[in-house]
Amino acid sequence: MALSFLRLAFTALSLSLAFTCSEARSGSHSVLPRADAWSYVGCYSDNVGARTLTNNVATAGGEAALTIQLCQSTCQNLGYVLAGAEYSGECYCANNIFNGGGLASDGETGCNMPCNGNSSEICGGSARLSLYDLNNAIVSLPTLTTSSVPVPTFTGAPSGWVPLGCYNDSVNARTLTTQIYSIAGASMSVDACLSACILGGYRLSGVEYGSECYCDHEIENYGAPATGCNMACGGNSTQFCGGSGRMNLYNYTATSLPSTPTPTTTSATVPSATITDLPTGWTYKGCWVDRALGRGSILADNLPNDANMTVESCIQNCITAGYSIAGMEYYTQCYCDSAIINLGALASSDSQCNTPCGGNVNQMCGGGDRMSIYSNQTNLIVRQLPVIQNTSLPGNWKYKGCLTDDAVNRVFPYQIELANNNTATNFLSLCSQYGYGAGGMEYSNQCFCGDVQDVINHKAAIVDDSQCVMLCTGNRDTYCGGPSLITYYTWTGTPLNSWTFESGNSAGKYEFLIGGPIIPLTSAVGINGKISFLEKFGTSPANNSTGAYELDLTQINNYTAAWRPMHVKTDVFCSASIILPDRLGRQINIGGWALPSTIGVRFYTPDGAPGVPSKNDWEENYEEVGLQTGRWYPSAMVMANGSILVVGGEVGSNGAPVPSLEIIPRPPGGNVLYCVYLFRTDPYNLYPYLVVLPSGGIFIAYYNEARILDEVTLQTQRVLPNIPAAVNNFLGGRTYPMEGTAVLMPQSAPYTDPLVVMICGGSTPGPEIALDNCVSLAPEVPGANWTIERMPSKRVISSMVALPDGTFLILNVAQQGFAGFGLATDPNHNAVLYDPSKPLNSRMSSLANTTIDRLYHNEAVLLPDGRVLVTGSDPEDTRFVQEYLVEVFLPPYLLNGATQPTFKFSNGNDFGYGDTINIAATLYQGNPSTVRISLMAAVGATHGNSFGQRTYFPAFSCSGTAANMQCSITTPPNAHVYPPSWAMLFVLDSGTPSVGQWVRVGGDPARLGEWPNFPDFTLPGVGPTVGAGGVVNTVSGTAAAGNATMKI
Repeated sequence: MALSFLRLAFTALSLSLAFTCSEARSGSHSVLPRADAWSYVGCYSDNVGARTLTNNVATAGGEAALTIQLCQSTCQNLGYVLAGAEYSGECYCANNIFNGGGLASDGETGCNMPCNGNSSEICGGSARLSLYDLNNAIVSLPTLTTSSVPVPTFTGAPSGWVPLGCYNDSVNARTLTTQIYSIAGASMSVDACLSACILGGYRLSGVEYGSECYCDHEIENYGAPATGCNMACGGNSTQFCGGSGRMNLYNYTATSLPSTPTPTTTSATVPSATITDLPTGWTYKGCWVDRALGRGSILADNLPNDANMTVESCIQNCITAGYSIAGMEYYTQCYCDSAIINLGALASSDSQCNTPCGGNVNQMCGGGDRMSIYSNQTNLIVRQLPVIQNTSLPGNWKYKGCLTDDAVNRVFPYQIELANNNTATNFLSLCSQYGYGAGGMEYSNQCFCGDVQDVINHKAAIVDDSQCVMLCTGNRDTYCGGPSLITYYTWTGTPLNSWTFESGNSAGKYEFLIGGPIIPLTSAVGINGKISFLEKFGTSPANNSTGAYELDLTQINNYTAAWRPMHVKTDVFCSASIILPDRLGRQINIGGWALPSTIGVRFYTPDGAPGVPSKNDWEENYEEVGLQTGRWYPSAMVMANGSILVVGGEVGSNGAPVPSLEIIPRPPGGNVLYCVYLFRTDPYNLYPYLVVLPSGGIFIAYYNEARILDEVTLQTQRVLPNIPAAVNNFLGGRTYPMEGTAVLMPQSAPYTDPLVVMICGGSTPGPEIALDNCVSLAPEVPGANWTIERMPSKRVISSMVALPDGTFLILNVAQQGFAGFGLATDPNHNAVLYDPSKPLNSRMSSLANTTIDRLYHNEAVLLPDGRVLVTGSDPEDTRFVQEYLVEVFLPPYLLNGATQPTFKFSNGNDFGYGDTINIAATLYQGNPSTVRISLMAAVGATHGNSFGQRTYFPAFSCSGTAANMQCSITTPPNAHVYPPSWAMLFVLDSGTPSVGQWVRVGGDPARLGEWPNFPDFTLPGVGPTVGAGGVVNTVSGTAAAGNATMKI
């Protein structure tokens, strides 16, 4: 550590101590003359810009331990005859009195500060020196006048050196950054400093403050010519040695520097002071040159400075840290390592380690750029000079050069700190894993990921490799950049991402549909072909709605007919909706804003048809049917047995967690099941993703974790690998409030391929940068891990809609922030199509853009005609509007000019597992051999969670002609492959979908149609659907199924 830095730190400390002590003083201490050869001269004036004694010296223990005797002995050891203590902790030496210094005009009054190391003594004051002389030297000094002070006259330089003149300097930002401590202040001269710098391999040398010497390879920290170099050198009064904050600078211009000594350990001698307490096996290995030729330290681990350091304490600290080499430097600094690095070499003389240890002045603890080395190694390990790693790199990474960086405006967007394991191998593998094809390491422990385009955008330049010379924290044989310099690598193999940027009809398009009366929280397409919306009821900023509406798409040109007001009784803010598998396809909504809303269970039985007015409304009565515990932000799912699983949430708005599961309708003896993993991850686990697995069990993803639950006990069967987040932040999350969105990859007959879950987007803590990747996992496969696919842009609060051709539309969102009011910014207007049939990392296509910001409370659902309905944005801040406009997105399959095929059911719309669905269809483009058929399970959408979403491509066979095609479709085999559900069936003609029609598969095994059995609720009953021949008599309250009649 530089002496100047110590001076600054200790001055601050002594100032604090001085104030504390001065407040406690009740009187003053007399200054006692010394009994030995030193005598007290008096209280002298001083000036920080023109010192009376020009050499500020460091004493053992630092300023906090200063005593008069310690200052005197230090000055005497350095060859001075005058010693002065100032400001409680500062010690100054000289062989003359300079700059007009003399006895203070106020006598002893100003010398009033106790010594930090002995409060019974006075160590000067503010701009006052308690001055002592050795052997009465004061009487032989010249008269104390400015004219009698020797005036420097020499301004030249030794051979090979060119004087550059006077330069500015700062204790916090040195013009030359390496200070030489091996020259005593009283011996300082221009020649001595220049010689020390050239021996260290430096071409720039500077003298300052009469007694300080600095070296470097270049002028740093904006050093520039200045005036004020007016102080004589302590060892040669005919030469200028800078001034206060001023440096006489010299440049060595000869063609070569002296060679450094060859590394060897044979010439080490034992220090003069005997050290008897070394650990077994440890011996002295000599005085070594540190930081030669501007290289880094020869031992990498610099422990915290210790003012009381001894050889023994440093060695013990290194042993404790697991090292086999210990080095002491400049009395307080302890370094550790297991090898000598940076081509360390023995000093030409062991006497160069001449600084007493801070804790034992009888021991030597190195010196300026000199290190006393001890080790238990028989022969010291001395490493060769490190190199930039450009071989044995992972994958197809190649080194490109030493790249400039800017600490304020970084070249690459993602920074990682690897304090102990930063290497090209470790880090580059991480970059490519997350889809980044450019990156590098900086400042030993920093690493960055990004794209080549980032380098172009920032106009970063390649400089000489010699500037990237900071050792990697994970491999000290290699370099990891430098200050604001990156060892830069690029991926040269198959592109890590191959995105398509579509245009024209291939990009799809957004269209305005209609203005809306509400900003929906939940959206669901009913089996009546209409879309039901729920919004905040009572907490909406407008506060002018009924909380629920139904939209008839056939009445778009008639606003009043298009929007049917409906009603809820409690606030559905942040609830969950699903479509029930009962014979009338009721919609159920659970949870809400605050009690009693949070225990609310609401039902809507869709009626009417497109163009035919509906009459039914939402039904609820929390005193008759409700959740066992209140839930805000819960999830819900129909299980394989037809019951409803409800998971998680909080007790109310930003309230305590509700870390439990429950089943509705409540089974006999059924209570809530407490889950530690939900409690532990609150509040980042809200609206978790739930999936019935084909092999049995339930997949759940929450925050950045996932597991499989037993479907009977709901206990954990298997914990899955943590979900990756950002390349630079594994603490990012995927569920509310770091809201992403999840889907299931299409399932195709014969349903033997493992089911794959995919989650896209999310956010990170701290700066809340949205995630720019999707991750996928086959949870049933033992040992499976998450696969990362990078998206073309970042997304949080996203929506993802499964399309009937097996693709997925990703849309809406922000690029920074969390879900919540006013918590997101930088809207993402671009739609992306994900096609799982394409190769990994080539599945995403950038489509059309909207002009509307879709932030918090945006929703998107698939319409029966193949379009995607896009609604909402509820930021409730001043930056973005409350968005009531409704759009539709037309995927490319609707813009290719093709006519949509048509079909009708031949044997009803209600089927069991392994049943046959018969349809008659008409094609307009292809023929029966080019047909595909899909089943799209019913969805309730909110907050990026499409409850119930599943895509199926069932087995089928078709015959006939395009104009008269007959198809037999086999339904999925069981309730684990296909949980009981309504679904829209689509026929695809050369990729163009028909209008979807509703079909039920799996029935109502939990007999939800008989629940809740209260007079104020509509009961569908059980049995076949109306489309399969079942009849519901809502007037008499009976349900007919074929020839059987069942009492409701």
